[in-house]
Amino acid sequence: MTRLSNTFLILLFFVSISCITKEQFQEGDILFQNGDCGDFCDAIRKVTHGYQGKEFSHNGLLMKEADDWFVLEAIGKGVSKTPLQDFLNRHVDNEGNPKIMIGRLKPEYRNLIPEAIEEAQKHLGKPYDWVFDFENDAFYCSELIHFAFKDANNGKDLFSPQPMTYNDPDTGELFPIWDKYFSELGHEVPEGKPGLNPGGMSLEPVLVMQEIR
Repeated sequence: MTRLSNTFLILLFFVSISCITKEQFQEGDILFQNGDCGDFCDAIRKVTHGYQGKEFSHNGLLMKEADDWFVLEAIGKGVSKTPLQDFLNRHVDNEGNPKIMIGRLKPEYRNLIPEAIEEAQKHLGKPYDWVFDFENDAFYCSELIHFAFKDANNGKDLFSPQPMTYNDPDTGELFPIWDKYFSELGHEVPEGKPGLNPGGMSLEPVLVMQEIR
């Protein structure tokens, strides 16, 4: 393939992303991302299935600032405001399409969006929650969204935390990857503690899930 052809394909890809942004996204959308995190993702997928059996490993909350779009997300470097295009480019399929789905709140809950975005922004710069603990002042991806909407909803859960498991359902034993992970952190495995993950959140009845077209 010639350099000109490669340049054309790259330009076509970014034009496509721009069209998606303008036509399909709304502020307050929750973007569910299918990324590869190796054995961790394999373990998560084995205990939790997402919408229509899809596999999600991450999610973030979409906001608009002036004419620019950003995703509020909790990632390894902490709670961040990521340009939408950077978020979309992070994981793409073989055809260059972003590996995401949109979770859009049903109309009766959309009034919570402005305050939820404001609440999420209050946590910018806080650390990532490596031990998945609701009680500390750190956040993982679904936890950030959960508490943003809970605070906007007068302290009532909009999304439903569930007891989390780190055990292989086939053996009843702790997944080796989680055993190693928590051992290296020197932290007790939070088996049965309340939590959320992107796959489970994608099944919440307050959301309408949509494919990117």
